[in-house]
Amino acid sequence: MDAEQLQLSYEIDQATQRLLDAARVIAEPDLRSPSLLPGWSRAHVIAHLASGADAMRSLLGGVRSGLDRAAYASAAARDAAIESGAARTTAELMTWLADSAVALRTVARRLPDDRWQVPVQMLDSVPFAADQLAAPFAAGELLVKRLVEVELHHCDLGIGYGPGQWPAAFGVMELAEPMRSQRAERLGYEQPAISARAKSAARPAPPYRPGQPLPGSWIGRSRA
Repeated sequence: MDAEQLQLSYEIDQATQRLLDAARVIAEPDLRSPSLLPGWSRAHVIAHLASGADAMRSLLGGVRSGLDRAAYASAAARDAAIESGAARTTAELMTWLADSAVALRTVARRLPDDRWQVPVQMLDSVPFAADQLAAPFAAGELLVKRLVEVELHHCDLGIGYGPGQWPAAFGVMELAEPMRSQRAERLGYEQPAISARAKSAARPAPPYRPGQPLPGSWIGRSRA
C-alpha cells in the first residue's frame, strides 16, 4: 500500500468502528424495523455491508492470485445473500459484520503493491442493469468504494448518524459518479429521533492511532 491507500484503510477502520459501535446497541425489534432505504430493514442494511465486504475480499483475493473471481455469481445471488443474512440473529449479524471487515482489511493490507492496478469488475448498481458487470476499474478504487459504502449505509440505518457526523475529509472527498450523487442524497435525510435507550448507550468514538488496533472493537486485532 502506498501512503494514500494506507490512509484510506485507516479511514475505513474508523468508519467501521463507528458503525460497529452503533449497530451493536440496536435492540432486536429495532433491527427488524424499516431502515431509510425503501423495502429494507436495518438488518438488511447490515447484511448488505457484511456481504459487500466479503465480495470485495473475494475480488482482492483473485487479484492477488491472478485468478478471476467474481464479487457475486449474479444479482440474484447477491440479493439472496442479503435476504438470508438479514434473517440471522443479532449476534450472528454483528459477528458477520465484524469478521467480514477484518477479512477484507487483512487481504487489502497484504496485497502486493504491483497488484493494485489490476482491473476488477462488480455488478452494476443501476436497477435496469443490476445483473450486468459495471465498467472495469483498478483494484485500488475498491478502498474508496468501501469507505463510501460504510459511511452512507450507516446513515441509512436511521439511528441518528448523518452527514453531521461524517469526518470533514469524507464530506469533501472527490468522488466519481454514482458515489458523488449517492453522498449528496444523504444530505437531505431526516434522521428519526433517537430513543432514550440509544442515547444512553451511545458513546464517543475512542481515540485512534493509525496502525493500531481499534480500541473496544474486533477491527485490527486477531480473535480467539
